Amino acid sequence: MNYFEENSTNSLDQTWAFINCEVADHVMTLTLNRPAKKNALHPQMVNEIAFALSHAHHNKDIRAILLKAEGDVFCSGADLKAFMGVSEEFESTIPSTTKQVLMGEIFQEVHKPIICQLHANIMAGGLFFLTGSHFVIADQKVTLGLPEVKRGLFPFQVLAALVNKISKSNAINWCISGDTITAQKALEWGLLTEVVEGKDLTTATENIIEKIKGNSPNAIRLGLEAYERITKSDGEHQYLMEMLQKTIMSKDAQEGINAFKEKRNPVWTGE
Repeated sequence: MNYFEENSTNSLDQTWAFINCEVADHVMTLTLNRPAKKNALHPQMVNEIAFALSHAHHNKDIRAILLKAEGDVFCSGADLKAFMGVSEEFESTIPSTTKQVLMGEIFQEVHKPIICQLHANIMAGGLFFLTGSHFVIADQKVTLGLPEVKRGLFPFQVLAALVNKISKSNAINWCISGDTITAQKALEWGLLTEVVEGKDLTTATENIIEKIKGNSPNAIRLGLEAYERITKSDGEHQYLMEMLQKTIMSKDAQEGINAFKEKRNPVWTGE
């Protein structure tokens, strides 16, 4: 997992623009911190996530990773404007990566248990935080959505990640329908590990973490290394990224995005 020229095992005492990161009692807590934008994925946020995960991967003192988020939406997916170069100013000491960061890959490459504490709704590319986690503890009130097809887009990389978590038929049907599903449905599909009342979310998460910390970190690391080997398809995510770029440039995508902004029904041409 080498995304930076400098050794990412260096201190996490950095200036973070879009996340917060801290380590305590062998657990690294990574918190999405862009609530005003519904924690939409910004290119620099992705860099910061990659830096934090790389740090955890290489740091023997870290035995588990906890994913959290600030605000009333866990993650709304990609910030398309930011990825097209239109973004607010920010301050961050995290450098650019030496290679492209693909959200579908970076979680696979971390050989540490990842636990996601899902307190709020999540959609589109935000689902990478669920598919990339080994345990997802969710508030029973949350919903999960894949609305891309309603905008003339398609969640290519999310689909690839989903088929490693849920049945292929549920994965493709969800992507095609663009539905929003309940936490209970996601639990039945196997995307979530446990669904609890909001007041019990922290306790349920801590119980999982304590159980993990009581097991051999070396055995877990080797097991996750093997898991990556048997589930990863070389070149898959790059191909899917290219398909996404092709879709973004289509007339349907432009119509879908404009219709969403203008709060009207899209008029599809199939092009």
